[in-house]
Amino acid sequence: MEKIVGLKDLRLNVDKYAKEVAKGSSFVVMRQSKPLFKISPVDEEETWETVIDFTKVRKGGVPIEEIIAAIGHERSSKSSRKTAKRI
Repeated sequence: MEKIVGLKDLRLNVDKYAKEVAKGSSFVVMRQSKPLFKISPVDEEETWETVIDFTKVRKGGVPIEEIIAAIGHERSSKSSRKTAKRI
């Protein structure tokens, strides 16, 4: 069962509630007698999805600068293709 906590109480005691959530508790946070949001533990298996393992691309991984450059190049190539199609 979820426990109810006021927003002000949550702000003042965030460490206490974080520890409770880490133990498995869930809370519904209220403000002016209306529910705002729910705090619950994270399901580790569903949280993160591996899109690409850069250590398999190159031993030790790929420097972030190379990834950013590649993304920037890909975006500029796509925008060039879109412009060419419009002409």
